[in-house]
Amino acid sequence: MVPNRPVSPSSPQPTAKFEGSISVADILLEQVDENGQLRWKVNAKKADYTRDKKIALVANPEGELFQDGKLVYRISSQKGEIQQDGDKIFLKENVIATDVQSGAVLRGEELEWRPKEDILIIRHNLIGTHKQLDVFANEGRAFTRLRRMELLGNVVAKTKEPVLELRTEHVIWEMEQELAFANRPVQIARYQGNTIIERATASQGKVNLKTKIATLSQNARVTLSEPPLDVASEELIWNVPAETVSSQQSVTVLHRQQQLHFRGERGNLDIKQKICYLLGNVVGVESRRQSQLTSERLTWYIPSKYIEAEGNVVYRQLNPPFNVSGTKAVGKLEDQTVVVTNNKGQVQMEILPEEKGW
Repeated sequence: MVPNRPVSPSSPQPTAKFEGSISVADILLEQVDENGQLRWKVNAKKADYTRDKKIALVANPEGELFQDGKLVYRISSQKGEIQQDGDKIFLKENVIATDVQSGAVLRGEELEWRPKEDILIIRHNLIGTHKQLDVFANEGRAFTRLRRMELLGNVVAKTKEPVLELRTEHVIWEMEQELAFANRPVQIARYQGNTIIERATASQGKVNLKTKIATLSQNARVTLSEPPLDVASEELIWNVPAETVSSQQSVTVLHRQQQLHFRGERGNLDIKQKICYLLGNVVGVESRRQSQLTSERLTWYIPSKYIEAEGNVVYRQLNPPFNVSGTKAVGKLEDQTVVVTNNKGQVQMEILPEEKGW
């Protein structure tokens, strides 16, 4: 324990050793590693140490934490505990830790620094601010060499404009790659002002914090307010700035008001233009009047309810009951005004007996 002594990073002997039960005011504590590199230094208004506990209790500590000789965090709190061997530092009450490299500021009620394990832990009501992301969680774990932070328990992460709010139980934030991963069930909401205009859910998710593109995996769903659509697949790519939702896997799109339901092997929804493109074994169903169309490709102009379908087109309706097939179809399923054409010959039409539905 060295009162008011300048830090000497070149000194190979740790200086955070305490020789008796003492109380010292206005003290500087510091420790170097086996290579003589500064590990941490802490200024405190007061330090109390008892040999049996092998812990120094410090008041109003302010300090700096180092990794591989480089400053990584500036820290402060109302209370603190420093172990005799200097391998752990605990801070309590109104903890603030500032990441020197990224500018991120972490606040909580408890901090634990384990320099040998390269881990800084903030517990109890973590609040973090960063130029890309604001975070809230029960606990945060920062790994300085990896430039990674793990957020655990009641995690809420908010991006800057456009505002996306991510809620889950566990997030891995790769700061160098500018990615946030959620490997637990996740909800993402897009805000316009204070209003949620789009929502997404999935079993797992990833958000690119630079491009604002979200990749949703397993039971993925995006729900839009305008147009009122639900998009579902095992994987969805939600490009927030471009206002698109796409999938290279089987995807379904439901219009909640029009009761129109489309499915394809791949699809792309242009939210801004309100146009949906589907490819591969496309099936479209209008539930109210029970009309159905299948094709290889389909374009759906959502506000006008107009569709264009191409490739092995089959249109079917129940009232009156018939099937008609061709190479192309245009029209509206809702009012059963669909025109089917065939550039390879005549349109094939089949009159069906009365049916109750399919």
